[in-house]
Amino acid sequence: MNSPTAIEIFDLTRCFGELTALDHISLRVGSGQIFGLLGPNGSGKSTTIKILTTLLKPSAGTARVADFDIMEHPAQVRARIGYVPQALSADGALTGRENLLLSARLYGVPKDQRNERIQTILQFMQLADAAEKLAKYYSGGMIRRLELAQAMLHRPAVLFLDEPTIGLDPVARFLVWEHLKDLRSTFKMTVLITTHDMEEADVLCDELAFLHQGKIVGQGKPAELKQSLGPAADLNDVFTHFSGSSFVEGGKFSDVRQTRYTAGRHG
Repeated sequence: MNSPTAIEIFDLTRCFGELTALDHISLRVGSGQIFGLLGPNGSGKSTTIKILTTLLKPSAGTARVADFDIMEHPAQVRARIGYVPQALSADGALTGRENLLLSARLYGVPKDQRNERIQTILQFMQLADAAEKLAKYYSGGMIRRLELAQAMLHRPAVLFLDEPTIGLDPVARFLVWEHLKDLRSTFKMTVLITTHDMEEADVLCDELAFLHQGKIVGQGKPAELKQSLGPAADLNDVFTHFSGSSFVEGGKFSDVRQTRYTAGRHG
């Protein structure tokens, strides 16, 4: 028996003039999974997330997210998702707590629940001691944890993360991984991530799909995909196999902002 479905994509297509960014892709993401969407720059990963989060309309096809059609019921979809984009979403001129209070208002968290939810998520993300500091003084890992906290306040069914650890050092990256796994197990949510980090995909994801030139060219569990190429293969080999290319992927608030801005221009 199939597990409940959190995301279903049906022949999704998106064109920008003569450029076809997504070419009739179909995909199913089971409820409670951490699902990775992988591929080289320009393959359609960020376009897919923008469509699924109702920020961009498809040229054809549709999708269902948290049981609602993105075209017919976009408001209901937005009420049931969290989204952390590549671009910096925390405000450096506000404290961590103020950032969360702003998000609580935007997401419509009931006023009598805001303080409790904010304090709970600050503790969960290990940010309680820095709650009154301006975000511009946070490290890169702290900023990403704050952004995850912002996206979690309304307790979404599905969380979308576009390059969740881009620009982070190895220690900060590992902490974000641990928090994502805790989020999934504690809140029973579905997480869809895009990443260029094959170690990240291997550690976090229950299942992967590879995009290349707007098409899904491979899908499966990380272990199965590696095994299909031989006993010594890793996910970098799988990436190269499906995309025909390889890559080298690689602070402070300003460093994170610049790194994500650059990635967003090419993603």
